[in-house]
Amino acid sequence: MEYHNPVLLKETVDGLNIKPDGIYVDVTFGGGGHSREIISRLGENGRLIAFDQDEDALRNAIQDDRFLLINENFRNIKRFLRFHGIKQVDGILADLGVSSHQFDVAERGFSTRFEAELDMRMNQKDELSAYHVINEYEEQDIKRVLMSYGELKNGGAMANVIVNARRDAKIKNSEQLKAVLSKFLPAHKSNKILAQIYQAIRIEVNQEMEALKEFLEQSLEILAPKGRLSVISYHSLEDRLVKRFMRNGMFEGEPERDFFGNFEVPFQIIEKLIVPTAQEIAINNRARSAKLRVAEKK
Repeated sequence: MEYHNPVLLKETVDGLNIKPDGIYVDVTFGGGGHSREIISRLGENGRLIAFDQDEDALRNAIQDDRFLLINENFRNIKRFLRFHGIKQVDGILADLGVSSHQFDVAERGFSTRFEAELDMRMNQKDELSAYHVINEYEEQDIKRVLMSYGELKNGGAMANVIVNARRDAKIKNSEQLKAVLSKFLPAHKSNKILAQIYQAIRIEVNQEMEALKEFLEQSLEILAPKGRLSVISYHSLEDRLVKRFMRNGMFEGEPERDFFGNFEVPFQIIEKLIVPTAQEIAINNRARSAKLRVAEKK
């Protein structure tokens, strides 16, 4: 199956500062591009554990004794590493967002390019889908989703139109949703606004912000001293969480100060921000909004 080139491949793996005999985790396995690069730098005693909640990704599993692929959401990283006898690791890599495969398979409903059922589940066993959000959420909750996760200022008006439209008939697919919201989609901006709407619904369906917070908090517990965290994000909501956590070890407020008045923070920032080159964006359009941050546990 088609998985495109991984974004910021060399930079993200370089950020892990790989030791040949270390234990590493790729929590967003996808097509396995980052994982293959990590394994290529490991010695015979090194190990790589990968996570992916999407069953489609299991077909890309790497046949290597040093590799283990776990079909779970990365918000469960600590529990499943413990289950496999691993308490500490030397580095964790996360490439957030939707894989190119998920975008390119029309029936998964992630892309604005195709007519598809309202789905957007990364884990196809989950009950909550885009259909449920659009057809069963209260108006106030749809407004919250669109404004918080899509950063759409007129999310309240959109929610009202959706709720009024679904009284006549359920909104079942992408074309029906576009038709319902057509007055909010002027031709010159329709793709951008649709992308924001889809992003908002997708984040809600997959509980992406909650999962990211849980993953980051657990990563701090799991990393060994001098262990590295290398994270690629694709929109400001994700990037803000990653940046704050790497800087302060928390998502809100400020860390405690020590006796001398210095902030006690768990990470040292290795790279403030890395973005793709123009050449990479030209080859891989998905890279255009990627932001890589790397931190080392003190």
